[in-house]
Amino acid sequence: MTGLARLLASTGFALAAILPLAPRVGTQTEPGFAARIEALSEPAGYFDTDNLISNERSYLHVAPALREMARRGTGGVYLGVGPDQNFSYIAHARPSLAILVDVRRDNLLLHLLFKAIFGEARSRVEYLALLTGRQPPAPGADWSQKPVDALVAYIDAAPHLSDAAVAALRGRLTAVIRGLGVTMSDADRSTIDRFHRRFIEDGLGLQFNSTGRAPQYDYPTYRDLLLEVDRQGARQNFLASESDFQFVKGLQARHQVIPIVGNLAGSKALASVAKFLAASNLKVTAFYTSNVEFYLFRDGSFPAFVANLGRLPHDPGGVIVRSVFQAGGAGVARAPGYNSASLTQNIDVLLSGYAKGQFRQYSELVR
Repeated sequence: MTGLARLLASTGFALAAILPLAPRVGTQTEPGFAARIEALSEPAGYFDTDNLISNERSYLHVAPALREMARRGTGGVYLGVGPDQNFSYIAHARPSLAILVDVRRDNLLLHLLFKAIFGEARSRVEYLALLTGRQPPAPGADWSQKPVDALVAYIDAAPHLSDAAVAALRGRLTAVIRGLGVTMSDADRSTIDRFHRRFIEDGLGLQFNSTGRAPQYDYPTYRDLLLEVDRQGARQNFLASESDFQFVKGLQARHQVIPIVGNLAGSKALASVAKFLAASNLKVTAFYTSNVEFYLFRDGSFPAFVANLGRLPHDPGGVIVRSVFQAGGAGVARAPGYNSASLTQNIDVLLSGYAKGQFRQYSELVR
């Protein structure tokens, strides 16, 4: 028995219950993955949120539109900002490649944590257990057809791992991340550890946080986001379906979910992505911008974003997916009980309209 196995056995858990024994694809040293991150990234900026999860309760209202794109066989490339709501959009759009670009280096580090957990988890219930530091179900139990409500109920009731088991899990994930070859400082590794321990401490009650401010009353919990529905009332988080989870896991295993650091209006990141896609004969089909455009208008850099967007090879049916909050979005209809509205806009409509003098204010863009 290895030292790790003895440690886990001493805490009352079998090794197989914590760390899958099946071969782990895509977690070995992968210099190409790290090199791509380095080549496409630009220096980090600052934004005053931890953004471990989304604060957009309406995020799945666009899921049917993305599903329709996938049914048409559009495929292509997905771009997005922020944390794991991207996985739901990826599951629906079914791209061949996803590039996640965010001004905060912390977002890159968070996605390395997610990537490591995808590599270790064989199923969505194991993924949630590893993410939140809960005891996984007994080996052999079939959770593949269970609804996400059952997963949530299980995680809410499951016992926390002991401190020793958490330390062993953190060591395992740290080794997986190290094997990806991404250059990191001690501070980066401490940040990843802190992020994971936040998920472990708060569980499914975790909320989006802004620096110096408590979560707003209408911010959803992670539990709320997992149980969220589309406009037809169907659960559409990527963990609501084993096939959706496995699709995202497969992309992660093939190193086709690439997190990079970049400002959407910056001089390097999107320009580098555009060159890479053009050289690879790939086209963007969906670009999730959250409400970043609001801040680009506020600091006067929206024209630079439009210029970057115009450089990206994109499918004629490609869309921007955006979230609109009350700030700057007065008059935008929100469904009852929702703090945001999630909308799509054809990329060419945005580009051609802007060229004609439209969309010179955020309110015009989202109206």
